[in-house]
Formats: sequence, C-alpha cells, structure tokens
Amino acid sequence: MRKTALITGITGQDGSDLAKLLLGKGYRVCGAHRRSASTNLWRCDELGITQDIELFDFELLEFSNIVAVFQQVKPDEVYNLAAQSFVAASFDQPLYTAEVDAMGVARLLEAIRLVNPKIHFYQASTAELFGKVQSVPQTEDTVFWPRSPYGVAKLYAHWITRNYREAFDIHTSSGILFNHESPMRGLDFVTRKITAGFARISLGQQDCIELGNLDAQRDWGFAGDFVDGMWRMLQQPEGDEYILATGVVHSVRRFVELAAEAAAIPLAWEGEAEHTIGRDRRSGKVVVKVNPKFYRPAEIDLLVGDPAKARTRLGWEPTVQLPALVQMMVEADLRRAKDKRIQ
Repeated sequence: MRKTALITGITGQDGSDLAKLLLGKGYRVCGAHRRSASTNLWRCDELGITQDIELFDFELLEFSNIVAVFQQVKPDEVYNLAAQSFVAASFDQPLYTAEVDAMGVARLLEAIRLVNPKIHFYQASTAELFGKVQSVPQTEDTVFWPRSPYGVAKLYAHWITRNYREAFDIHTSSGILFNHESPMRGLDFVTRKITAGFARISLGQQDCIELGNLDAQRDWGFAGDFVDGMWRMLQQPEGDEYILATGVVHSVRRFVELAAEAAAIPLAWEGEAEHTIGRDRRSGKVVVKVNPKFYRPAEIDLLVGDPAKARTRLGWEPTVQLPALVQMMVEADLRRAKDKRIQ
C-alpha cells in the first residue's frame, strides 16, 4: 500500500531533498509550508519535483491548523524539518525561536497523539545540542551543552520527542544531524555563501567574501546522504535517537580553500585572526576577508560526530566526502551565476 509522508519545511534544503527521495520510493508526498504571498519553490523546481508534491498551508504556532492538516492528509510518516534554523538569528529572536523550534514540536506531537498515535514521527535535532562539547567525538550519550537560543530550543524539542515515545508509545525518532550541505543550501548559510561567492568572483560578478571565524571546525556531510538516514529511522521497529555525521572534521578555512580550488582561484592567505585575508595569487586582489561582525556571541569551536549507531542499526553510511561535496556545490553555483539565477 502506498505510504503518505508529510514534510514540514519542504521548501528548504532537507525538505526538498527528502521529498525527491520519497517520491523515488513511491510515496505520496505532502509538503507543509507557511502561507505567504509568494512561496519560494526554487529548490523543488530545480529538482524537478514541484508538480509531484501536494502543498498545504501550515503554521507551527497554530495548533488547530496542525490538527486540521493531519486530519486532511492522513500521513503515515511526518518529518519535521521546519524551524527557525539560523543560529545567529536566534540570539536576536530568542522568543520566536523557542515558539517555533521548541513549542512547535510539542504541538506536532500532541496533534499526532490526538489524531493518530500510529504515525511515525521524525524530529530534526542538531549537533548544536552539544555546544560546549564535553567529549570528542560526540555520541548519542554525550552530555548536551547548547550555546545558543537555537540549541536550547532544539534541546527541548529533542527531549519532548523522546518523552512522547516513552509516555504515549508513539514511534518517534530524532536525528542528531551534524552539518550537511548540498547545492540546495540557502545563501544565508556560510557554506553556500562561500561557494556562491567564489562562483561569482570567478565570473567577475563579486569582489570579495566576508566571513567570521575561519578556525571553527565542523563535521560536514552531504544532505542527500542525511535524508536517506531520516527515512531509515522511521522504517525501524521502534523509534530512537541517532547521530548522522561523517566522523571527519574540517575547518571553515579548509572549506574556503576547497571552494576556491573548485572555482579555479589560486588562494593565498595573509595575516592572522580577524586580520586574515585571502588573495587571488594571479591578480593580487583580496577575495576573502574576516569580519568580526560575523563572529557568534558564544562560539562552538569543534563539532565532530560518531555515526557508529546509525551505521550498525540503520545500515547507513555517508557516501560523499567534503572535497567532492564542495566541488558539487561550486559547479552548481557556477551554472547559476552564468544564468544570473543564484538564489
């Protein structure tokens, strides 16, 4: 029998990548998105799936709306990928972040309990839960110490997801996802800022990229691998928590170097800390600058995950390493920049 999946945040990177995966598996895919004057479906358009998904107006702040959509769609699986997902913005909007990222998840779970407790539910947790890391690498048993309002809100969501599994026997799973990227990543994220920036610089459309802490280290994987892990979680006999990560760490500086190489820009570093610059060795032009305004109020220096549990229980493996991922993203942005359609 054909399954129905409801994806919140379907217009984002993970939502669109997951929708494509599920459509390929024969699902009926319904997308929940916030009502607005113009819904931006560029990711679904680029993936060629817009005509294959059903869209529903959806608001995580409005419980009656959530219940009504669940009753109408009758999903077998719900993937909650919607969030106020910008860590920096959460310092400026802590109350809104809490309403969406914490209480929004409680509303979803309560709606499932009332409408159909047999729904399988996936919650997008985050490596930001670990914050001031207490052990390296991080596992599912590592103590959480979030360092932003975003991380704190996501921690509530993580625990309430487990609580509904234990208290009401609902199939809930949380994916503690480390950084994951793809050509569908938004320009507000540093990785796309870097790859789109070098694409534009190589075509003479931009002069320089301004960045924050180049020495922050992250475990970057491919979003296509990670959405496969989400799906695998909901196919298990019971819900649980799983880390999805590559187990390999790189600095923002290394990401910049790989992107410059993929855009055929020979990069040379000069200076230290906030005075660091990157020059195009051929022209001598400064193409990378550090701007302290992009530093976080409370920085997380190192995040690296151990995906052993997902590997053992889900049969999940990351398939794309960082150099190939950056190459993929820069090539996509070069195509977009040539067509003047970078979004």
